[in-house]
Amino acid sequence: MMKLKKVAALGLATAMAFSVTACSSKPAETTAAAEETTAAADAAETVKEAIEGKDPAEVKVGISIYQFADNFMTLYRNELQKYLVDELGLKAENISIMDGKNDQSEQMNQIRNFVTQGFDVMIINLVQASSEPDVTNICNEAGIPVVYINREPDAEREQAWVDDGIKATYVGADARQSGTYQGEEIAELENKGDADGDGVVRYIMVQGDPENVDAQYRTEKSVEALKAAGVEVEELTKQRGDWDQTKGQEITANALSQYGDKIDVVFCNNDAMALGALQAIEAAGRTVNKDIYLVGVDALVEVVENVMNDKMTGTVFNDYFGQAHTAADKALDFVNGKDVDNVYMVDYVKVTTENAGDILEMIK
Repeated sequence: MMKLKKVAALGLATAMAFSVTACSSKPAETTAAAEETTAAADAAETVKEAIEGKDPAEVKVGISIYQFADNFMTLYRNELQKYLVDELGLKAENISIMDGKNDQSEQMNQIRNFVTQGFDVMIINLVQASSEPDVTNICNEAGIPVVYINREPDAEREQAWVDDGIKATYVGADARQSGTYQGEEIAELENKGDADGDGVVRYIMVQGDPENVDAQYRTEKSVEALKAAGVEVEELTKQRGDWDQTKGQEITANALSQYGDKIDVVFCNNDAMALGALQAIEAAGRTVNKDIYLVGVDALVEVVENVMNDKMTGTVFNDYFGQAHTAADKALDFVNGKDVDNVYMVDYVKVTTENAGDILEMIK
């Protein structure tokens, strides 16, 4: 039976503390923040004390990120390296972080090089989730544990790790939750996203990579959440944006040219594409939160600032703090022979005008 653990992440806990205390008195908010800081420090110390076996300063970690140009994964990898060095005691020179350049062949070469160079553990952000069996086989044959991040392999494969005794795990967030939160952010508006008041919410969907499970779930669940709230919807177009800001801008500009004022909502599978969509919306003379709505996922700093300033409707915080810390912790657990479950999930957090200021303070 598949094992799955939910992670009470540092970033999530902080965000929730902000959210809960936002309507209370200032002393309560300050106390909650102080308690959260103390809890985080205690947790980090517990992790360090729990490391047994190999000296962390001697551990070699090979990391491959699908593409350095990705805004979110830049935040993720920087936090990952910082946590490995500052909190877990690894030496920076023993951490190799490679750019997969959005090329699976390039990434496979990097993984083979990690094996040749005798790395103790790998943390891999796959270019293509479908390549996981090949990567896992390479690592397993070399006796090197692997922590997959951000792009989730098939559930059947995750179960196979358990059944076959393979040292592999996935650390991420449930993309279904992020899509649901996007839809709920629209459904919770006074007019439920019906900008022109005709009783139907017409939307365009700017999708990441249709083969990526995160893109699939965000696309599906955002619309399901609207329907669950009793909203009648109509899809005007759905196009592939490859997580890219420029493509997000182009897709939205073309849709605005074709459908004009019929568009009530622009859903984007990530914030980079949402930033591009915002450029197109403003260029077309439309105004977000007045005659059109726009939501993304990731909670990039620029996007959270836009939400604060009423230039975007909302986003969803993809907790890279919690994910990076969990991935690093599990990598060290593997090295030291500890039990590691096959899946660890970190919760998303809605970001709207009500809590954008607090989220921004945390991530900036």
